[in-house]
Amino acid sequence: MWIPTEHEKYGVVLANFRGTVQHGLPLEIGDTVQILEKCEGWFRGFITKNPNVKGIFPSSYIHLKNAHVKNKGQFETVIPTEDSVITEITMTLRDWGTMWKQLYMRNDGDLFHRLWHVMNEILELRQQVLVGHLTHDRLSDIKQHITARLDWGNEQLGLDLVPRREFSMVEPDEISITELYRLMERRHRRRDIPPQASMHHLFLQVKSMMTSNLGEELEVFFFVYDSREIQPISERFFVRLNKQGLPKSPDKTDRQCTLFVDLGSSDLRKDVYVVAHIFRIGRMVAGEKKSVSNTQYKRPYGCAVISVADLLTADFKDDHLLKVYSCNTESEWYQIHDSIIRKVSSRYSHIGSNTGLNVSLQLLHGDMEQIRKDYMRLFTRNVSITKRLGFSDIIVPGEIRNDLYVTLERGEFEKGGKSVARNVEVTVYLLGGDGQILKVCCGSGEPGEDEHRSFVLYHSNSPRWAEQVKLSIPLEMFRGTHLRFELRHCSTKEKGEKKLFGFSFVPLMQEDGRPLPDGTHELIVHKCEETADLQDPTRYLRLPFSKASIQPGNNQTIKNSKESFWIHSSLCSTKLTQNGDMLDLLKWRVHPDRIIDCLAKMKDIDGTEIVKFLQDALDTLFGILDESPQRYGLKVFDCLVHVINLLQDSKFQLFKPVMDNYIENHFAGALSYRDLIRVLKWYVDRIIDAEHQEQIQQVLKASEYLFKFIVQSRRLYAAATGSQNEEEFRCSVHELFKSIHLFLSHESKGISPITHTQAVFLRSFPTVCCELLKIFGIREVANLARDTLSSLPTLTHTDCPLQAVKLQCMAKTVESPLYINPESRCVLLPVVLRLLHTHLQEQKELVLCANILTSMLTLNIPTTDCGASDEVNVVMEGLSGVLLRTILEVTNRPQPAATSLRLQYQDVTGEFVACLLTLLRQLKDKEYQQLLSRFPTKDELTSFLLQLFTVFRILIRADMFPKDWTVMRLVANNVIITTILYLSDTLRNNFLNEKFDFKVWESYFYLCIIFINQPCLQLEMFPPSKRKKVLEKYGDMRVMIGCEIFSMWQHLGDYKLNLIPTLIGPFMEVTLVPQMDLRNVLIPIFHDMMDSEQQRSGNFKQVEAKLIDKLEGLMSEGKGDETYRELFNNIIPLFGPYPSLLKKIERETWRESGVSHIATVTRLMERLLDYRDCMKIGEVDGKTMGCTVNLLNFYKTELNKEEMYIRYIHKLYELHLKAQNYTEASYTLLLYDELLEWTERPLREFLTYPMQSEWQRKECLHLTIIHNFDRGKCWENCIILCRELANQYEAYYDYRNLSKMRMMEASFYDKIMNQQRLEPEFFRVGFYGKKFPFFLRNKEFVCRGNDYERLEAFQQRMLSEFPHAIAMQHANLPDQTIHQADAQYLQIYAVSPVPENQDVLQRDGVPNNIKSFYKVNHIWRFRYDRPFHKGTKDKENEFKSLWVERTTLTLAQSLPGISRWFEVEKRELVEMSPLENASEVIENKTLQLRTLIAQCQMRQMLNINPLTMCLNGVIDAAVNGGLARYQEAFFAKDYISNHPEDGDKITRLRELMFEQAHILEFGLAVHEKFVPQDMRPLHKKLVDQFHVMRSSLGIQPQEFPAYVRVSPLHFANGSPRTCRTPVPNAISPEGARIVPRRSPLSYPAVNRYSSSSLSSQASNEVSNITGQSESSDEVFNMQPSPSTSSLSSNHSGSHNVNSSAPSSNRASPLPSDKHKHSRDNACLSPRDRLCSGIFPSPLDPTQRMIPFQIPMDTPLPRCEPNLPTPETGSLCKNVRSLSPMPSARSPQKSMVPPLTPSPTDGLPMGSLVSHSPARSGSYSSGISSLSRCSVSDTCGIDLPPPEPPLPPAVPADLPIRRGSKTPPPYSVYERNNPRRATPLPHSLSVPPSTDNPNLTAKPQLSRTQRINSEPRPRPVPRKVSQL
Repeated sequence: MWIPTEHEKYGVVLANFRGTVQHGLPLEIGDTVQILEKCEGWFRGFITKNPNVKGIFPSSYIHLKNAHVKNKGQFETVIPTEDSVITEITMTLRDWGTMWKQLYMRNDGDLFHRLWHVMNEILELRQQVLVGHLTHDRLSDIKQHITARLDWGNEQLGLDLVPRREFSMVEPDEISITELYRLMERRHRRRDIPPQASMHHLFLQVKSMMTSNLGEELEVFFFVYDSREIQPISERFFVRLNKQGLPKSPDKTDRQCTLFVDLGSSDLRKDVYVVAHIFRIGRMVAGEKKSVSNTQYKRPYGCAVISVADLLTADFKDDHLLKVYSCNTESEWYQIHDSIIRKVSSRYSHIGSNTGLNVSLQLLHGDMEQIRKDYMRLFTRNVSITKRLGFSDIIVPGEIRNDLYVTLERGEFEKGGKSVARNVEVTVYLLGGDGQILKVCCGSGEPGEDEHRSFVLYHSNSPRWAEQVKLSIPLEMFRGTHLRFELRHCSTKEKGEKKLFGFSFVPLMQEDGRPLPDGTHELIVHKCEETADLQDPTRYLRLPFSKASIQPGNNQTIKNSKESFWIHSSLCSTKLTQNGDMLDLLKWRVHPDRIIDCLAKMKDIDGTEIVKFLQDALDTLFGILDESPQRYGLKVFDCLVHVINLLQDSKFQLFKPVMDNYIENHFAGALSYRDLIRVLKWYVDRIIDAEHQEQIQQVLKASEYLFKFIVQSRRLYAAATGSQNEEEFRCSVHELFKSIHLFLSHESKGISPITHTQAVFLRSFPTVCCELLKIFGIREVANLARDTLSSLPTLTHTDCPLQAVKLQCMAKTVESPLYINPESRCVLLPVVLRLLHTHLQEQKELVLCANILTSMLTLNIPTTDCGASDEVNVVMEGLSGVLLRTILEVTNRPQPAATSLRLQYQDVTGEFVACLLTLLRQLKDKEYQQLLSRFPTKDELTSFLLQLFTVFRILIRADMFPKDWTVMRLVANNVIITTILYLSDTLRNNFLNEKFDFKVWESYFYLCIIFINQPCLQLEMFPPSKRKKVLEKYGDMRVMIGCEIFSMWQHLGDYKLNLIPTLIGPFMEVTLVPQMDLRNVLIPIFHDMMDSEQQRSGNFKQVEAKLIDKLEGLMSEGKGDETYRELFNNIIPLFGPYPSLLKKIERETWRESGVSHIATVTRLMERLLDYRDCMKIGEVDGKTMGCTVNLLNFYKTELNKEEMYIRYIHKLYELHLKAQNYTEASYTLLLYDELLEWTERPLREFLTYPMQSEWQRKECLHLTIIHNFDRGKCWENCIILCRELANQYEAYYDYRNLSKMRMMEASFYDKIMNQQRLEPEFFRVGFYGKKFPFFLRNKEFVCRGNDYERLEAFQQRMLSEFPHAIAMQHANLPDQTIHQADAQYLQIYAVSPVPENQDVLQRDGVPNNIKSFYKVNHIWRFRYDRPFHKGTKDKENEFKSLWVERTTLTLAQSLPGISRWFEVEKRELVEMSPLENASEVIENKTLQLRTLIAQCQMRQMLNINPLTMCLNGVIDAAVNGGLARYQEAFFAKDYISNHPEDGDKITRLRELMFEQAHILEFGLAVHEKFVPQDMRPLHKKLVDQFHVMRSSLGIQPQEFPAYVRVSPLHFANGSPRTCRTPVPNAISPEGARIVPRRSPLSYPAVNRYSSSSLSSQASNEVSNITGQSESSDEVFNMQPSPSTSSLSSNHSGSHNVNSSAPSSNRASPLPSDKHKHSRDNACLSPRDRLCSGIFPSPLDPTQRMIPFQIPMDTPLPRCEPNLPTPETGSLCKNVRSLSPMPSARSPQKSMVPPLTPSPTDGLPMGSLVSHSPARSGSYSSGISSLSRCSVSDTCGIDLPPPEPPLPPAVPADLPIRRGSKTPPPYSVYERNNPRRATPLPHSLSVPPSTDNPNLTAKPQLSRTQRINSEPRPRPVPRKVSQL
């Protein structure tokens, strides 16, 4: 039986549990579980991180832990009873674990590894805490370390800041909000502004000396040197190096590592250096022979320096290789480091590039105690400490130093009978009073030695050493100790002896007991040549030691006074003093007559000397005071004041605890209080009358410690006498305070010295009160404090410093025990509130006011106390109004720029806010009623509520608190929602009915809406653990306030109409919050709004307009989701539960308009959601652009919002520019250009456009569009826009710009002819499945590929854009199962464009550079062919049953346009019979042959191989039988008899076969002319096979029809536009029936040949080499250009791989073929298809177009009178006459004019806009400009027409496009397309040449004449008049 657990409530999982049993709960090791019930070894409960899933698990898998249970029962909460730090570690590491894995997934390796190390470190520290074997101090250090690591990780991961007090997390409900704010602010400030350490230390480690061939040991001395003061500031660190340059003692780290301690902040500057002096131990002269001397000398070697400032930026230990310099002159060695620093290069030189000192340096910051904790590894290795010379900037009490530093400065010596100068070595000895030799230290790092030998300067009688030694002498041995300096000459001879020639000495203590004074001492050099003479110190100690100590008349004792030796001494001692005045004061009893003099001199003694002997000095002063109070009282008082104020100096501030300890434990002046009070009162009484206030101010500055002495003295007296004279003492204190009140109440005009004196006393007054609490009652002291503060003058100067000091005094008083006690607080509270109210009213000293108020409210007064409740009421009554005004004033001020001021500003705002929240949290219902009842009038109540609501809105702002202060925000929100609920009754009672106040209600609803929308309440964005905590503690506050909004809205009644226009947008914003309960509550409010608006105005257009306007802005901010769209869409069905809303209107009318409105909003939301999701990714891809196009069209067509339409035009434009889609960018910007006219209407500033006229903006747009078209190589479009601009310039006589525009236009013609352009591939893409965005879902598009992009690359790109999509492997249309699947399916295959402008492509003589543009631009239709077999397949000849399924896709817009893809609007499916397919394949192969033959004839190719392979592929079709298979299939009698309807098609196939045979014959003739010698056998073989093929076809040469027997090329050297030999039409009525068709040569020779019925493997290779190029020599040079689409590869071959003709090298495409020709696995590339993918079949009745259909009443221009006229009925109207023989070039004798005029010549300008693109102004210039082009200048072989063709009529049966779903224009071409009825936009048409109207100053130009004089259709009314 399951029973609830009593004690087993919480546990940790020890092992994984799969949960395979019934109701089992799967567990993972480390999970924490909460246990609800138990039963026979099983527990039932849940995992704490997922409390919704409950189950059972074995109890043996759980380790139970003690826990505290809150709210026992169904909703109980379990809290582990363990150390709070351990609990926080557990919770935090769980959260980090999830995010740590996400870092790995995001490939953030750096943070991943750093976090991993920190997590491991925290776990190790957690183990130490759990073991429990740590000392209290060590435990505190570990907890501090843990919390620091936790804060670091939270900051790195963007988690919340945790408020802590002494390492433990703080529960926000258990402390006041002001205290919570201070904790948060303190931690935030500590993190943002790390505390600046006042002490710094330099770590140095010597690694090696890099040098070559030194061979001697080295001694290196390091020290810190101040180049500004030209003196060292640290001791020396001494390191010995061996001959290899490595440390001599590598195992002893203290001999190679040191810490230069106690560097001040002032020492971290550029002119402070680390200096290294390097000495070698060896021979006197480097390189000296070994036989000279074996004696070792210490000789200068080199010096290295590095600036301390170079180490400031490094946070870790860094290695440095220091350059070593040698001294050019040894006598300058003492200042070599200074020469290097000052860069006096003449004094030093670099030793060598291979020489350097390798050291490691790091600056450490903080005091030594902190350094030892943070860098324990340094001290565990026993690092040596190198001290500072002298005391540091801050003297630490208890530090003991007794160090004497002696520097060997220089010497002056005689030659001593030598011919050269001496080599002097100084040996230093330290001897005690008994002659004992003491240790001398040359530097830290090496132990002290009995003697120190200086280095030797070679041949110098005036050596300068500047070598320092340190003498650490015990205090008791200091007297009698002396230094002896033995001077020796070092010989360089063989013996190398060191001969003594003199000595000097100096005692360290003078006869009067003072140590050796600091400074330089000139010592006497006593002659001595025997060391034995120095064995007894008493023999020379009687001699004078320095020149200054020689008594007059004793000169005879000095044998030679010319020799001298100088030293410099410096004492750093905490026990000895060199100050005689200090010694005299301490020994005052020896000379009582000198007491007055000693007291007077005490102020002149250095403070360092006083604090060193602080206790002795204080004992002396109070001893003198007890000796004679009347005589010495005033003097002693002044000295005591001097000593007290000395401790205010930052250098000695650490001695205040020493003073406190002295007063508490050592002070014994029980009678001193009387004298101290007396003298203090004497000073206070003279304040007002005194002329000089300086001394009085010093006295009052010391009043804190004076009262400490007074109080302690009185306590000692009371303890000794049993509290005698208590009343006398009380009276004396009150009399003293009366004097103080008198001087404080003195009012001064302006700023006077007395004002400063008052300020000085007020600064120390709070501490005085705290001292008085030790002897007086708290009520009495409170009254004293109140009277003192009240005695201050109330009216002072506004800039008087007394104001700030008064507040500072108040702040310290509030923080003192005097205010904490309730008894005294009630006395002081009115005074504090009055002062605060005054300053807040005047907005003065806000920082101090905020601090005072925060300290007052930090006490966290329990509201259950009646007195506490009264205090809260008093504070609210006194400060509520002024506090609200202050917050509003502060937040409305601009933030200062300076960082410190800005932080101060933020602190003030936050503290005031925290104070307000604290007060409000302590208010209950009764207090709220009392607060609101204080306002006598409604206006005052309204003002208060509006201010309160405004402040709440400020609190909710994102910048109110730092981003990671979620705890603070939640507490603030809890207070706000409580206040709102309290105030709701006030609004209902006071502001409804006739009292309705719009401002109050509007402010209320705005506040609630902003409250719901704030980021810190969006629980969906929180991690699960954080969300669970918030819900447990506060619930979902959004739902609570949402219910309150609904309730208040229902109470409004008819007053809702006043709020509907205003609140529609805010309510929409609230309902976008993804919280279902909130949405269900608030969305019905829209019903109410629509109903109310319907009742008032009969419609709800206002509601609809507001909703749509707001929706776009909210969606762009990232709000809303698909669930919301569905929920909003359900508003109409939800009307059922609310019939009361509809009872006054007809249900049908309401529902119809409502459904329409909701549908519009839903469609807009779909598009906005798609747009937002695409923009979130941040990548510019087709999906983003397509989504933008979709939204842009919606704003234009459905919402008719021009401004939003234009904004999205520019967003799309920027996307295209970013993706380098310059053509699409131009078309996009053209949309905005089309909305403008050539007028002078002024336009306002908009987006990036300045304020300008409409004409100027349109001009700017034209130029921008031209520039982008140029970058996209759409120069034809540039020409049209240039012409329009040129006409405008010409109309305004702006010839300068007109000239530039014409030159620009000419440059575009040059680019068209001279530059190559790529022909892009096109791909059909189908998006199937419900996972795609709305604008793509279950739709198909055609996409324009990127440059060089083939099918595989495009597929890869699309799959990368949609990484979750599945690529479909067939081309069949998917069924509804795929459409409705909850997935993404992509179907991609290549399609071929079907050009609309056939006239340009069929026109002879048009260069291929021009044709290539029209092949791939302005394309509406695309084609895809799929072969299949119908009926029974003939195994002998499969082409009898091989059909082609041709799919034609018609787009909604032409490509290219404003997007790289457009939706397929229409899909047509046509089946081509085998006969039609055969005709098309043969025709395409013939075209290819003509092209190659022409190029060969024109000598455009250097290599004839392509023609060779093409001929071989057609003639030698050995595998499938060649043309014979077609003849066998379709010319058989059975086929003709069974298919009588195909008679015309059979005739056409026969003609094409005859024509191809003739072309082959002519091609062989050309091939014979150019074939190289080594290929002659192949040519002969081709000729023989051709005859065999012709014979097999039964074709004789004479059987060729006349039009076939003519030469395929009638010119060889002549102009392509001249025809000298016209041949009459030889086709007779009896001949074969001719089907009207275009000339074979009029087809562009695109890549149609590689899959011809006659192709072989050779032709396939040709296709792979040549691709689609027909316009350059590179086809035959076999050098494909990267700028053309001829770079075909194996995966991008021909457009027609699906061959329907027999081929010699290709297997038959049977249906069973698993690779090709199957319906399920159709080839998806146009290069892998049977038939042409570019042009419609000439025999396709649904798609064929007759290129030239001339009206019967129009005469046909011809060049020969014998040619048939239209009246003859000849069907071959368009067949060109061809001559088999090339003719000489003779344009003058031609029967036609030599120059073909432009197609537009002679036509009126109005007729330029016609149904023929070739005759439109768009392209006529592109043709006419080539009229004089020679053959070598053109790339094509097209024949010119004899006369310029007339514009063709549009056949009645041709389909005409009647508009578009999207607003024009989308492309340049689509508006002059003969298939479309849309008029040509003015920006892309040629303006008429009609006379312009007379121009005024700047007249408006006439618009371009349009087709049929129709007015230019405006897509939408111009609403935005200023855009």
